[in-house]
Amino acid sequence: MNDRIKNDLTEAMKSQDKFKTSVLRMLKTELQKEKINKKDELSDSEIMAIIKKQVKVRNSSIEEYKKYNKLEEVKNLEKEIEILNSYLPADLTMDELNNIINNVFDELKPIDMKDMGKVISSVKNIVGPCADMGLVSKIVKDRLNKK
Repeated sequence: MNDRIKNDLTEAMKSQDKFKTSVLRMLKTELQKEKINKKDELSDSEIMAIIKKQVKVRNSSIEEYKKYNKLEEVKNLEKEIEILNSYLPADLTMDELNNIINNVFDELKPIDMKDMGKVISSVKNIVGPCADMGLVSKIVKDRLNKK
């Protein structure tokens, strides 16, 4: 994953794509900071988690810019998200996610909110970076509150 980002950065620089170069440099900087904090190489799943975090930050910024009608900034952020998303696997559909959550519920048989952490942890181990864990948390919480 790291090599792919480096190669894409080199290609963007060669083709003089200033926008993509800037986005990939920013990403490379974030990865470098995390690598220094960890004091070790980053795994692909850790890199994906960092990219997901960057996408999430941009999505929240888009909401703010829309409030103030700054459409040019919104467009730029959407292009950045598109570039970042090219490094992430496709998210699971709601049906796939619900099936996984149902299987985890069948396996763990959670009783109340005290079991929420176990359920979410188990789902996270299965889905990895292919699902928004905020959405997973909401679904699990709703299901546990219905019991």
